[in-house]
Amino acid sequence: MTKAEAGRKPAIFLLSLGCSKNTVDSERLMAQAVASGLAFTDDADEADIILINTCGFIEDAKQESIDETLAAIGKKEEGRVREVYVMGCLVELYRKELADEMPEIDGFFGTRELPEVLAAIGAKYREELFDRRELLTPPHYAFLKISEGCSRCCSFCSIPKIRGPYLSQPKEQLLREAALLQQQGVRELNLIAQDISLYGYDLYGKSALNDLTLRLSDMGFDWIRLLYAYPLNFPLEVIDTMRDRRNLCNYIDMPLQHINDRILRSMQRGIGRNETIHLIDEIRSRNPEIRLRTTMIAGYPGETREEFEELLDFVRQTRFDRLGCFPYRHEEHAPAYALEDTVSDEEKEARVAELMELQEGISASLNRKLEGKTLKVLIDRIEEGVAYARTEYDAPEVDNDVIIEIGDEKVQEGEFRQVIVEDSTAYELFGRINEG
Repeated sequence: MTKAEAGRKPAIFLLSLGCSKNTVDSERLMAQAVASGLAFTDDADEADIILINTCGFIEDAKQESIDETLAAIGKKEEGRVREVYVMGCLVELYRKELADEMPEIDGFFGTRELPEVLAAIGAKYREELFDRRELLTPPHYAFLKISEGCSRCCSFCSIPKIRGPYLSQPKEQLLREAALLQQQGVRELNLIAQDISLYGYDLYGKSALNDLTLRLSDMGFDWIRLLYAYPLNFPLEVIDTMRDRRNLCNYIDMPLQHINDRILRSMQRGIGRNETIHLIDEIRSRNPEIRLRTTMIAGYPGETREEFEELLDFVRQTRFDRLGCFPYRHEEHAPAYALEDTVSDEEKEARVAELMELQEGISASLNRKLEGKTLKVLIDRIEEGVAYARTEYDAPEVDNDVIIEIGDEKVQEGEFRQVIVEDSTAYELFGRINEG
C-alpha cells in the first residue's frame, strides 16, 4: 500500500520485536488502529509513521531494539518518514535514558499505555475491541495470552519490573477472544503467559488452568499447546487432561533454569533439585507421550565448574526433547545484579556451547527413533516446492521443522497432513506425504 492509496490517513509501519507476548500486544494495537480507519504497510519506505514495539529482556534483544530505532531515526532525518514512536519493554526500563539520547523520537510508551500509543498515531482506544487482533502470525496459528505480568521473584529476571504483577485474564474474555481467532481461521492455539502455572489464583482463589484448557478444547481447535509453565505449584491435572484430550498437544514448555540447589536458591526459584526431578517423573508417568521443552541458564554468578557439571549430568540423564540455553547476563534491573558476576563472558559462552552440544546429541538420538513413522503435521509455509511443517511436539518459531519435498503434491499452508519420516537431524525431520 502506497501513501497515496492510504488517502489522508497516515500509513503505519509496525515493527514488533521480542517474544510472543509482545506479538499479541502488537496485534491488539493493530486491531484498534484499523478500527479507527488507519492502514498498515509492510514496507517501512512506504510509511508515514514508524512504530517500534521493543524488547528489553536480554542484551541481544535490547541491542536489536536500539539498532532498529536508530535506523528509523535515520529515515526520519532523511525525510522518508514523518514520525517515529517507540513502545514496549525497553521503554519501561530506560524511558528517561532513551528520551535523553534520542530526542528525535516523537513519543515513548510503556507496556501498559495502549490508549496513549493509539492517540499519538491518530487512533482511538475502544474497550469493546479489547478481544480483537490483527494477526502477525500465519493465519492458521495464534497465541492466546492468558495473563499479564509476573509476581515471581526470580533473581535474574526484570519482567516483574517491566510488566507489573501477575494479572490473570478472565476465562470468559479468553473464550471470546479464542472464538474470534477461530473465526479468523486459527487451527492451532498456543497458550502463553510469563507463567501459565499461576493462572486463576488472583481471580478465583485457585488454579483455573485446567478448566480453561478443557473449555478451549471443547471449542474444537485442532491443536492447543501450553507454553511457559513455572515448575513450582504446576497444576498436574493439566497433564492428565493433555493425555485424555486428542486436540491438546502432548507438549509442555517448562523453563527450569538450573538443577543445582544452591543456584536455584540464589535464583529464588522456590523449588529444588529433588522436587524438580520428582515433578518431571510425575509428568512423564501421567503422560508417557509428552514431550518436554526447557530452558537453562549457564554462568550464573558464582556457578562453579562442579555445579555446571551437575547441570550437564541432569540434562544427560533427563533427556529433554527440546532444550535451549542462555548465558547469564547481568541485568541492572534484576535482583541478581547485586551479586558479583564471577563467570567471564567467554566461559559463559563456552558452557552454553557445551550444554547445547550435549543436547544436540540427545535430540539427534530421539529424532532417529521417529524415522519410518507416520506423523500428523501442520504445514506452516511452502517455498519452491518444499513444505515446512511441525508435529504436535514442536511449537512455532522455536522447535523442529518437518521438511517435505512435495513435488506435484497439492499441499496448502495451514492444513494438516500425514507424513512418513524418512530421515532426520538433531533439529529437523525429513519426510514425504503419506498418500495412503
